[in-house]
Amino acid sequence: MKPFEASDFYNIDSMLSPDERMIRDTIRQYVSKEIIPIIEKHDREGTFPKNLIPQLAEMGTLGATLKGYECAGLSYTSYGLIMQELERGDSGVRSFVSVQGALCMFPIHAYGSEEQKNKYLPGMAKGKIIGCFGLTEPDFGSNPGGMITRARKDGNSYILNGSKMWITNGGVADVAIVWAKTEDDVIRGFLVDKGTQGFTTKDVHGKFSLRASVTSELNFADCKIPASQLLPNVQGLKGPFGCLNNARFGIAWGALGSAMACFHEATEYAKSRIQFDKPIASYQLVQAKLAYMLTEITKGQLLALQLGRMKDSGQCKAHHVSMAKMNNVSEALKITRMCRDILGANGITDEYQVGRHMRNLESVNTYEGTEDIHRLVLGEYVTGIPAYRVN
Repeated sequence: MKPFEASDFYNIDSMLSPDERMIRDTIRQYVSKEIIPIIEKHDREGTFPKNLIPQLAEMGTLGATLKGYECAGLSYTSYGLIMQELERGDSGVRSFVSVQGALCMFPIHAYGSEEQKNKYLPGMAKGKIIGCFGLTEPDFGSNPGGMITRARKDGNSYILNGSKMWITNGGVADVAIVWAKTEDDVIRGFLVDKGTQGFTTKDVHGKFSLRASVTSELNFADCKIPASQLLPNVQGLKGPFGCLNNARFGIAWGALGSAMACFHEATEYAKSRIQFDKPIASYQLVQAKLAYMLTEITKGQLLALQLGRMKDSGQCKAHHVSMAKMNNVSEALKITRMCRDILGANGITDEYQVGRHMRNLESVNTYEGTEDIHRLVLGEYVTGIPAYRVN
């Protein structure tokens, strides 16, 4: 098939700086050379390509927007472009980078002590220390404030009890950012190192989505950690929500990568697939699908770019991120389904990538706030009424 060509109907390139284009093109070439050739095998076998970690670190993708501590200090727009290109390879690879930076390195950088920053961040930027983010619980996903994981003060330590579920990187992480309620019902963040007594993980198997990603359960049974491992500069849901908004920002860009990959594949397939003596691309119904996809990708690109500019200038609010995450992932999922339809039976084999992206986006549409939850965030913005609360 013809090498990947990105759709750029509204000349988005002209709106990017030379540095932003260089960063995007570097990651784009890397994905084509290093990720695309191996990712189907990892998806089939349900394994994460760990060999990519040092390369991703060397390119500055881990904690890319953070300043100092050997991080790249890039703009959020540049970071978004990185997420877009990585997800063109696979949602699982983008998830790894997103979790490492937005969910693990960010809270240490924003809420941690100087000692904690120096202990973890340089190693995390180099990919030598892997992190995971423990917020979601088996019974509390969309309502994290209902968490039952507890942290009890015990002298100069805390005793953690509880569990977390659907945790990306959990089984391979060297440190977990764990959110728990203290005895006064205040949510606090803790840094729990791998190997701490009472801390165990269990990987989730049998997934049909994000198969090239490690998803785990975290369990804490009288897990004793030093009080020095408490993130000192944040309390309440403000802490995890600050992390999630950064992750959602990256997802809004990343979903475009999946959509662009499938759109390219379906377009090339339609132009070469002959039925009734001519390519199926010549039929009106196929052209209507391609026109829809091009339009939604273009709208998503403009939405993501403006979101990046707003975030770089300090104007971005949580509801802005919600709109982009909700729209871009939802539309990307529709696009991958249309592409699967265009490919017919070939779309259900992993000789083509559209089926993998379609499966992955089912998870991406759910995590970091479901599509419906983000609709309610926007509904609250419009009306002032929080519909997800009953009192």
